[in-house]
Amino acid sequence: MPDLPRFSRRNALKTAIAIGLGGSLLATTTACTPEEPLQELTVAGGESGGFYLEFATLLAGLLQRERIAERAVALTTGGSLENIQRVLSGEATFAVALADAAAQAAATSRTGEGLVALGKVYQNYVHCIVREDSGIRTLADLAGKTAGVGEVGSGTTLTAGRILTAAGLSEPPRAVKQVNLGLNQALASLQDGSINVMIQSGGVPTAPIAAAAKDIGLRLLDISELIPATRAQSGFFYDRVLIPANSYGNAPAVWTVGVANLLLCRRDLADHVVRQTVEVLVEQAQDLVPTSSTGVQFLSPETLINTAGIPLHPAAEAAYRALHG
Repeated sequence: MPDLPRFSRRNALKTAIAIGLGGSLLATTTACTPEEPLQELTVAGGESGGFYLEFATLLAGLLQRERIAERAVALTTGGSLENIQRVLSGEATFAVALADAAAQAAATSRTGEGLVALGKVYQNYVHCIVREDSGIRTLADLAGKTAGVGEVGSGTTLTAGRILTAAGLSEPPRAVKQVNLGLNQALASLQDGSINVMIQSGGVPTAPIAAAAKDIGLRLLDISELIPATRAQSGFFYDRVLIPANSYGNAPAVWTVGVANLLLCRRDLADHVVRQTVEVLVEQAQDLVPTSSTGVQFLSPETLINTAGIPLHPAAEAAYRALHG
């Protein structure tokens, strides 16, 4: 999808905010004076080779360039669950995390350190991957098999578990054996046959998966039929999304489960840091998409405020209002 000109992006945001925020805020703003940048800022990302870490690295670079922080770095982590804990403990300033994982954490975090969002930054796609020569064609074929379901600390482990439960594959006699493996480990294990399927949540394309598709041949299973049951059991975080044809070698287009990916922080993060970061998300969105995913993943003004029920930081709401004019 081509980048929107900055003027058009702002106009689109105005329309989206007018609809999305409605009358939930007083439409008042106060004049801002320049604030000192943070000495250090950290963005908890994800595994090497994954979209989370790529996005976190791009964001950290922009935040440092715009002097929101003197030094901003992306952290390599296990994923959503670890990222959320790092933010709540104060080890990280921002977390990139799946909406379902964020909702689970927000329900249990202490009020003063409550988890809040700055925006929905992109769409995650759940990849359910088997070897092309495996003979596995449908979800029913997974019964009794072994699955890599994400690294410990990843949001994939939560989402994968919920999907397998919705499919009736979490209890004997059809239970799938779930093994915690990160992205690169799971691909290696799929190649050597020690697992039959891997479930990975990320952007499209995910570079290591694309590379493996060329080397060994992979098939993506359509798991979108599980969305109603997953929603019924776990909440309305799951949508039907399309992985486009040729995203992975010559693989055809496949419908799958999508989960919003959010940029999160603690409620007590300084207002000026939040406001300035929102401005970066809106005005420099075109610089926050890894080159490999341009045209599939993008930050959209229309969707930034759609945070799947996770409340926006008050300063983020105010910033969107100010941009609305």
